[in-house]
Amino acid sequence: MLQRDCDIYASAPLRRLLDDQTRVMATDLQRCFGTHGLLLSATVNDAPPALPLLGNWTRLWVSNHRYRGDLRATADEPLPFIDDAFELVLLRHALEVVAAPTAVLAEAVRVLAPGGVLVVTGVHPLSGWAPWFWWRTRGRQRALQVPLRLSHGLQQAGLEIERAQRVGQTWPVGTATPGPTGANVWGGGYVLIARKRRRMVTPLRIKPVPVRVPANSRLSPGTRRSSTL
Repeated sequence: MLQRDCDIYASAPLRRLLDDQTRVMATDLQRCFGTHGLLLSATVNDAPPALPLLGNWTRLWVSNHRYRGDLRATADEPLPFIDDAFELVLLRHALEVVAAPTAVLAEAVRVLAPGGVLVVTGVHPLSGWAPWFWWRTRGRQRALQVPLRLSHGLQQAGLEIERAQRVGQTWPVGTATPGPTGANVWGGGYVLIARKRRRMVTPLRIKPVPVRVPANSRLSPGTRRSSTL
């Protein structure tokens, strides 16, 4: 029988869901490259994926409405990073434990570099996991996020959705229970991957420069006579 505990993310069902989500997004993340990635997680034991093309990770988790890890800050304030600081931002169930998920998501978009990838994972609110989730947390957790609504918000913020997929088993079960893993249309979790559009480049208008004609009125080979006009 499933029991309540203080840390739902340490439970066997959610550990298995986290593994399923990692496997589903592994191929997409292997193509990510850059100098810095940000992992914002709901659990202290979460580790960033091993990506050979990404140089360094900043790792944070949410605890008692504060960010902890590589730095400390309050979770109701903007992320303490400059704009466009990270080529990859990974929110692993983080929107389920913050007081203002919309603001945190907007901050994740702000610190994401143009061309960078944003990954959001969580428990799907329209699944067999939702009642179990609320029972285990006694209502302490915040509202579960609807992936479709997140996708619309990210598109309005200038991101392109590359993957929006349900993941994991239909019902919360332990690691020893057989069943479908990975992508599953009735899965209890989701993986949302979006890429931030690069800024438009405005080409400069080339201003023709008059060419001085030599005294013998002959131009060097390759010079167009119209450029002297």
